[in-house]
Amino acid sequence: MTELKLPSIDYTALAPILIMLGAALLGVLVEAFVPRRQRHLAQLSLGLLAVLAALVMVMVNADERLLTAGGAIAVDGPTLFLQGAILVLAAMALLLIGERSVERGGAFVAQAAVTADSPDDRRQAEGSNGATEVYPLTSFAIGGMLIFVAANDLLTMFIALEVFSLPLYLLCALARRRRLLSQEAAMKYFLLGAYASAFFLFGVALVYGFTSGIPGRPAGVDFATIHAAVNESPASKVLLFAGMALLAIGLLFKAAAAPFHVWTPDVYQGAPTPVTGFMAACTKVAAFGALLRVFHVAFSGAAWDFTPVLGAIAVLTMLVGAVLAVTQTDIKRLLAYSSIANAGYLLVGVLAPSKDGLSGTMFYLVAYGFSVLAAFAVVTLVRDADGEATHLSRWAGLGRRSPFFAAIFTFLLLAFAGIPLTSGFMSKFAIFAPALDAGHAWLVVAGVLTSMVLAFPYLRVVVMMWLSEPGESTPTVTTPGGLTSAALMIGVLATLVLGVVPGPLLDLANGAAEFVR
Repeated sequence: MTELKLPSIDYTALAPILIMLGAALLGVLVEAFVPRRQRHLAQLSLGLLAVLAALVMVMVNADERLLTAGGAIAVDGPTLFLQGAILVLAAMALLLIGERSVERGGAFVAQAAVTADSPDDRRQAEGSNGATEVYPLTSFAIGGMLIFVAANDLLTMFIALEVFSLPLYLLCALARRRRLLSQEAAMKYFLLGAYASAFFLFGVALVYGFTSGIPGRPAGVDFATIHAAVNESPASKVLLFAGMALLAIGLLFKAAAAPFHVWTPDVYQGAPTPVTGFMAACTKVAAFGALLRVFHVAFSGAAWDFTPVLGAIAVLTMLVGAVLAVTQTDIKRLLAYSSIANAGYLLVGVLAPSKDGLSGTMFYLVAYGFSVLAAFAVVTLVRDADGEATHLSRWAGLGRRSPFFAAIFTFLLLAFAGIPLTSGFMSKFAIFAPALDAGHAWLVVAGVLTSMVLAFPYLRVVVMMWLSEPGESTPTVTTPGGLTSAALMIGVLATLVLGVVPGPLLDLANGAAEFVR
């Protein structure tokens, strides 16, 4: 009789994940037992404390390089760097989610089940306290992202994908105003996300079938087995390439890369703006963290085969994001297409097979996350009696009505455009230089040209804000509360500091740019 051995588990290495999932479960209990009027403060405090505690444990684990939980979780440099990035950006997002002074009751609907455009819906929109279920949902999403960037086999990665995706589908439907638009966005995201998850799972099955061809080694979906199969298996490569393609569809959907980007503008526009910022920053870190691990660890032996395909997708993504951004008339949709273009630039970093390419991609993710969260923080402040004024025509003359916030938004747009002395310039340099060294000059040329095209819609907004006269429809900029002010200050300072003094973060990323195999 064979003795059953349980896998060894390093609970200290898993502590950031356990803390966030534990806080999510505790948040469910808070919803059940804490009086309604006290829930907001309790849930916000719990979420922020959990993020802080998880971040402390990431720092404690800084020197760990190991596989744990039966090899399902890899704790290495990229894992810890990306987990730290997710937690810092999630703390900023929680500050925006918790803000209730900009709009009375907050950005979220008071009761999710209320019928859109009904009298009850109109009453809750006038100032009922927003639902606090958003906090445990956000904590579950953060926990899933922490697992996603650490997953060392495809099944663990799939479970993590669902753990952070399902809460996001719900969060997108909880906007206080424009309920039908919010619910439509959530439905589109859910249906397309379900298809993407199915593609990913089919890809897992095909890759498992390919690994069964290794003589003397059992089949599996852990990255070490896949890596060995890519180099040694005598089986037909058709299974491998089909599996890689299906896995890539699932991951590129989350990264908002073309042609799997179609959900992005609708969801960014319809979701509550704090949730949009959370997705734009944290989901992108998680998606590209998984892409880096899958293609740098599991499929590195097939780089010659997948690089042209992913390179073509990168160019298409940059083109779609840049060209369609020019046509947008809504600021949230403009930032959505900007996010798509940035996914293309990040793919250039993913395809650079060097340590500098990996570290540059991780630096880009952090720098972009700070900037995009700050940009959405400004969007929450430009509003009228009906809520946020996101149509670009409403922003005309904003520089004269509120020069301070118009200047902040101008600075962030210049960072997105990659102007020197901003983090956007250093980010692009950090990924284009390794790509050029790797012989991918065609990707760098495409990146530079699309960056020039993408600068036009950013500068158009700047011109509208500063050189147009404010009209009767120009909204006011609401005085931010303490939470929004903190998130905005952190984002703007990080965008400036990473553009002027990027060395410390680049050195940290470079020191962390080595996977455990």
